[in-house]
Amino acid sequence: MTERSRKIEAVTCLILCAALTVLTLSLPLCAQAVSLEALVTPSTTNVKDGRPVTFALYGFIEFKSLAELFRYIELQTQRWNVPGGLDDEQQRRLAGELLRRGIESRVISMEDARPLETLVTHTSEELRQALARVHDPVPQGYGDAFLAVQEKWKHSLNCWSASPSISGRVLSNWYPIEEGIQLYGATYDSTEHFWQAVKYHPDVTLADLTELLGMLAQNDWGPWLARLDGDPKIYLPNAYVVEFLRHNLARERLQWFRGELGRHALSASDHARVVQQRGAISFRFSAFEEKVLWGDLADVLHLVYTFSLADDPIRKALGARHFDAIYLGERRVGFISEEFRSLMLEIWRVKYLKMARFREVISSIPMEIRLSHFLNDGDSPDIPIPVYVGYLNQIRELARAR
Repeated sequence: MTERSRKIEAVTCLILCAALTVLTLSLPLCAQAVSLEALVTPSTTNVKDGRPVTFALYGFIEFKSLAELFRYIELQTQRWNVPGGLDDEQQRRLAGELLRRGIESRVISMEDARPLETLVTHTSEELRQALARVHDPVPQGYGDAFLAVQEKWKHSLNCWSASPSISGRVLSNWYPIEEGIQLYGATYDSTEHFWQAVKYHPDVTLADLTELLGMLAQNDWGPWLARLDGDPKIYLPNAYVVEFLRHNLARERLQWFRGELGRHALSASDHARVVQQRGAISFRFSAFEEKVLWGDLADVLHLVYTFSLADDPIRKALGARHFDAIYLGERRVGFISEEFRSLMLEIWRVKYLKMARFREVISSIPMEIRLSHFLNDGDSPDIPIPVYVGYLNQIRELARAR
């Protein structure tokens, strides 16, 4: 190499280094990693983009730290320490369940992937050592719960729309299907669109929904919710439902539903199920809108009917507009029923068994990886997450057999 060539190479390197330095300085700093010690320390609050990252039980009861979770668990177990409540063994089981779910919710965050990354990139022995160094007060079973969460998620794939894994995103019901999917005589933009649309009877119009929302907004839901809160035989098996209803029956939330329905240029005579189907244009509603607008609204109406007393006027109004069941062709099935839940398996048979490109995705995931679905400890009143996950793994076995 000549002297001139060496000088040219040196200058080029300097220019490249300077360009890389400018580029690096112009990029936002990555969020600081969450150490294993910080993850297992109950008083730690994870921070991202300058604000605390919360986690939840039942999707709606939020916490900033595990220490806050501990206080909630203590209050919950004391809440049922009344005549007709829970005995000592039942209280211990409840405390253990809430502890595991809270730890899992903190680790499997919808906003922050760092806790999960930290947990699965350390060995179980390293986790045990970190837990042994914790000086904060912890409840019984704390270490075992952390180890169980680590073991589960070292061998699981979280299937949801914002998964860092392409397969995880594709296996979400929210995944948009470009060519549409044919289900029960209509075309839908995704399986989520079908699942939420079918909760509305074909005769239900936007005018019906507006009228029902007006009735809900005029009602005092305090005593109604107190009845569900006060009985552990009702609340504990349906805790997510009660918290979901508490959130969505708030006056401002009911006003939000009305505002969203009015924002989409729908007419009073439009039928709720039809507008969610694919018409002249695709993706009139996003999968997110299907869930938080159409799905949550339908769930509120079905659940209020289900949990209201027989002589409640609102229950009668909901029944008159067919929120007493799911109507699909000649079929009429209960909203909270095994028959309705099994409909998920039916629509997945179309997506994953008849549509080759989706069959290839689900069948390519090794069987030693458990397909799972965990979103901030949220659940679904229509199809509980354990049932959903069981169906998803079952349909993979069928796809692989093909």
